[in-house]
Amino acid sequence: MHSQGQTNKAVLIAGPTASGKSALALELAQRTQAVIINADSMQVYRDLRVITARPTPDEETLAPHRLYGQVDAAVNFSAGAWVADAAVVLAEARAQQRLPIFVGGSGLYFKALTRGLAAVPPVPAAVREGVRARLEIDGVEALHAELARRDPAAAERLEPRDRTRIARALEVVEATGRSLTVWHRDGLPPLLPPGTFFAVFLEPDRDRLYAGIDARFAAMLQAGALQEVAALAARQLDPLLPAMKAHGVPALIRHLKGEITLDEAAEIGCADTRHYAKRQFTWFRHQLPEFQWVKPEQAGAWLESVIPGHE
Repeated sequence: MHSQGQTNKAVLIAGPTASGKSALALELAQRTQAVIINADSMQVYRDLRVITARPTPDEETLAPHRLYGQVDAAVNFSAGAWVADAAVVLAEARAQQRLPIFVGGSGLYFKALTRGLAAVPPVPAAVREGVRARLEIDGVEALHAELARRDPAAAERLEPRDRTRIARALEVVEATGRSLTVWHRDGLPPLLPPGTFFAVFLEPDRDRLYAGIDARFAAMLQAGALQEVAALAARQLDPLLPAMKAHGVPALIRHLKGEITLDEAAEIGCADTRHYAKRQFTWFRHQLPEFQWVKPEQAGAWLESVIPGHE
């Protein structure tokens, strides 16, 4: 069914949201006994199965799925944390001689996978909380001024009101004694160097894609997305957390508060998703030219042609 040579390679399936990536990955995985590894920054969150269109429990029984829904929504998960998890799962797949299929829409995850990442060590929780507390008490300008003293290069590069990045730069200096700039210079090597993967980007027709996004949002609502978001909202998490900003989540929370109708929330959710899809096209075209762009209906045949050693 699969040859040893194939286990040293990986398949990367990217594309805009709602382009059919998961279905393609599942079809390939069933044919090759592969393992499907999530490369989508929102599908990592446990609280968001429906609204992020994660594979269903039934689909997950058809092939091994890894790194889906393993992170709590209260966590500010990063590309670095994902790469660390992906390294473990990749090693497992290779030990089992299974083809790893990375699938998702997060360009940053694929870039980290194939180009490597800055080797910033994890910041201790106490340091992070201390910086966050000062941010609340003293305000962002005071922290930017402090950063200008301790890491002038980072302060220069950042907007003086960019709370998240200023806090991040400051906590790295505080925890490690070195600036982010220095850490970024000495990076981590890529998990998948050039020549170790086949990468495809699904390029659907725009009109069909946008119609698909709208239809999928309606289907999510039918499948319980509103109840899922209500449960998330009830946790009263920081609205700046990534999970709280997933497409459709802020608008559905506004609907739950009685600020807008469900139709209005759906329209905002669909519009946000369409804008995101546009950015995905641009990002992959500029940042990851090694991906082969293929129409979704031709993707199966393309993968057949490049992946040796399976019937």
